Amino acid sequence: MRNGKSKLTLQFRIPHFEFRIEDTVILETIRSPNDVKELEPDQLQPLADEVRQRLIDVVSQTGGHIGAGLGVVELTVALCAAFESPRDKIVWDVGHQGYPWKILTGRNDRLQTLRQRGGLSGFLRRDESEHDQFGAGHAGTALSAAFGMATARDLRGEDFAVVAVVGDGAMTCGLPYEALNNAGDSGRDIIVVLNDNGMSIAPNVGAINKYLGSIIAAPITVRIRERVKHLIERASHIVGGKKLVDFAKNVEESIKNLWSPGMLFEELGFRYFGPIDGHNIAQMLHTFDIVKTLKGPRVVHVITQKGKGFPLPEPDLEKYHARAPYDPVTGKLKPVNPGPPQWTKVFGDALTQLAAEDANFVTITAAMPSGTGTNIFQKKWPERFFDVGIAEAHATTFAAGMATQGVRPVVAIYSTFLQRAYDSIIHDVAIQKLPVIFCLDRAGMVGEDGQTHMGLYDIAYMLAVPHMTVTAPKDAAELIGLLRCALRHTDGPFSLRYPRDKAPGEAPPAAEVPAVPYGTWEVLRKGKDCAILAVGVMCKPALEAAELLAADGLDVSVVNARFLKPMDREMLDALAQTHKLLVTVEDGTVVNGFGAALAALVQTTAPDLRVVALGVPDRTYEHAPRAQQLADVG
Repeated sequence: MRNGKSKLTLQFRIPHFEFRIEDTVILETIRSPNDVKELEPDQLQPLADEVRQRLIDVVSQTGGHIGAGLGVVELTVALCAAFESPRDKIVWDVGHQGYPWKILTGRNDRLQTLRQRGGLSGFLRRDESEHDQFGAGHAGTALSAAFGMATARDLRGEDFAVVAVVGDGAMTCGLPYEALNNAGDSGRDIIVVLNDNGMSIAPNVGAINKYLGSIIAAPITVRIRERVKHLIERASHIVGGKKLVDFAKNVEESIKNLWSPGMLFEELGFRYFGPIDGHNIAQMLHTFDIVKTLKGPRVVHVITQKGKGFPLPEPDLEKYHARAPYDPVTGKLKPVNPGPPQWTKVFGDALTQLAAEDANFVTITAAMPSGTGTNIFQKKWPERFFDVGIAEAHATTFAAGMATQGVRPVVAIYSTFLQRAYDSIIHDVAIQKLPVIFCLDRAGMVGEDGQTHMGLYDIAYMLAVPHMTVTAPKDAAELIGLLRCALRHTDGPFSLRYPRDKAPGEAPPAAEVPAVPYGTWEVLRKGKDCAILAVGVMCKPALEAAELLAADGLDVSVVNARFLKPMDREMLDALAQTHKLLVTVEDGTVVNGFGAALAALVQTTAPDLRVVALGVPDRTYEHAPRAQQLADVG
């Protein structure tokens, strides 16, 4: 026994053979990275194996982002062994790589609460552990944050390492390159660990991912290849030709090395190390030991396999990213109760069907084809589908450019991620009144992904955009009708929002659904005392509330306020004449939301009419099932 780490050894003897089986129980003794540093070198891989199995077992029950974490198990062990967290600042990007980090930094005993109400976050949070140096839910932030920490360290005359672990597609963002440019020019001590798994959520796209391939395919390289081939053929027949052949065979490899990914980082002022095997702990420790002795900006490039060890029976890497509960042995998803399709599925199917009617629109997403349902469109219309990587601002301006040439772009992005493109929405789309359609998935409360992924702000930020049409469907059929309306609207941008949930009602074929009349509301229940103006999925609970109020003698109208902007002025005037009170209900922040906009309008048209705005109070919200989150805010 060493440092409380027990080892059970079973030994079997058979004539001429000896079998020795060791069951090393290491993980249960790890309370912090310091415990990892105390292990013998030959205990590190067994620890990694235990972490990987623990991760597979727990996430099979809780669901979560399994793929990226499985790919960085050995890297996480190596970081714990090589550095001194929390004194050394290790910053993760993206945050869903952090499950093994949670396990090795004192949270293993609570891992089964992952993404559960009151439990561990699915991402990194400063208020959860002293080892989580920076909150991370969206991609691309670690390099900027780490450089800020390194700069603050130097200003205060302190001495510690700052390590940014960047991967799982984060380098398809623009933000890391801004940080690389600044950090490389500064000369400050910072270590960047580039976790290269060739994947993000979908396969990485863009020039960086194709860098080596394009160099090797360049005309000059092709000519050199042909000359090398000719040289080999001739040299094999002459005396002393073997050495020449060996030399010639190395020419192409030399060209690859000349144009290696390290060239990019070195041109930006970083010393480059790699690429190295991200599943070889000894090799990573050796590299980290060297890198720690150096000064200035440094990059360590590690190659990992996303989803390593996951028992998925089919080679579909995108399924490794985020999994619902599954069988830990086979990797197959556990059966769920059948019911209405998800909003995402309704959207993807409708978009694909509408494309058969209109050849002039395209679909754009930012590394989320499955998450937004646009993978359905992609399969049917691949030439009209564009995945731009984790680059929401680029997606928006890319769409604007298409719109100037008469193409109708449909940009499908999560509500929380579109926040990153706000300047592009206003400057590049709205000011020019370009007819770009924004489809915002995961609007409202988002559930187990928690604080960083909430879609609570899109109503407020979209209402403020000039020339923007803002809509929210109440059910599946209305989503299709609003999509058709959006495709017909050419006088400025158009947005639709819908949640991460099952869509109420049937989803008929798109050909059977007419366009929703532009700028109109819909009366769902007639009353005379009070009118509830419900936004999108709030229509159903509004109708239920109206029935309860009717039992108390209050006659309540319910209006489907599917157009938040422009509002249905004709219906609003009629409601003002026949009702004493208007109540708005929305599943977004109440600050500057639909209720606030309606109250401001009513103040000018019917100042004596009372307006009460109900929405999500102005604070952050913890991870929990979406239904529970909605219940918590009333």
